[in-house]
Amino acid sequence: MDINFELYKVFYNVAASLSFSEASKKLFISQSAVSQSIKTLERKLNQPLFIRSTKKVQLTPAGTLLLKHIEPAVNLIQRGENQLLDTNTLGFGQLHIGASDTICRYFLVPYLKQFHTLFPNVPIKVTNATSLNCVDLLSQGKVDLIVTNYPNSRMNSAFIQKKIAAFHDVFIANPAYFDLKTQEISFAELTQYPILMLDKKSTTSEFLHYLFLQQHLELVPQVELSSNDLLIDLARIGLGIAFIPDYCLTGTSSSLYILKTTEQMPERQIIATINPNLPVSPSTSEFLKLLPEIEA
Repeated sequence: MDINFELYKVFYNVAASLSFSEASKKLFISQSAVSQSIKTLERKLNQPLFIRSTKKVQLTPAGTLLLKHIEPAVNLIQRGENQLLDTNTLGFGQLHIGASDTICRYFLVPYLKQFHTLFPNVPIKVTNATSLNCVDLLSQGKVDLIVTNYPNSRMNSAFIQKKIAAFHDVFIANPAYFDLKTQEISFAELTQYPILMLDKKSTTSEFLHYLFLQQHLELVPQVELSSNDLLIDLARIGLGIAFIPDYCLTGTSSSLYILKTTEQMPERQIIATINPNLPVSPSTSEFLKLLPEIEA
């Protein structure tokens, strides 16, 4: 089927913003030209891509399916253009990483500093997202690589993975409010206490819910947040028992302690992952070389 790429480009911009007017501004063409391009594409594909109303624009099922294929293609072309146009980076292009704010703060900063020292002219961009959402960013070609917690329910086994660190999750509390420091406590007993944890859009939440389900227990947290640092702060003032990765404990107040649990906490890893369906830029290759690798 012979369809001009410009039609797909217009489709992508309308689908990304769900607005014909926003797409026209982004593409520097008239709104009527945007509308005509969409009509032409729909005619060529012989099916509607958008549901139009006076208040909003929505994708049809066909439009949603098409976007899943068009978005990675558009991002890939943009990445290629950026690398070719960026003459100040000796052909390296931009390094674009997807990672959670926790991993950025507690793990990635030294490696970003080292990379910047070695390649000061290479722009570094970091997009913060949960480990689950980072996989979506990589699949869509929006980032060069991701650094995430593992296991990850959205991680395709075909993705290339480099295990760069191992860690355990822990329950922490302030003994002034929860005097359990000398006890060994089971998951069943923990359900009687207010649990503070990351929200359900995180691998850490998935992991803890899975552990409790294995014990035939229902986990109903008192607080769900998107920040491990805030969970630590709330545990410190006695709002509950927080569940966090142990690497977040660096530099925290001595007023907190780690609970001893009857059930053994399985090990998890931090991994660096690229999309094998996309070309690897020189900057990505060089950054991966800086990261350590642990045995699987």
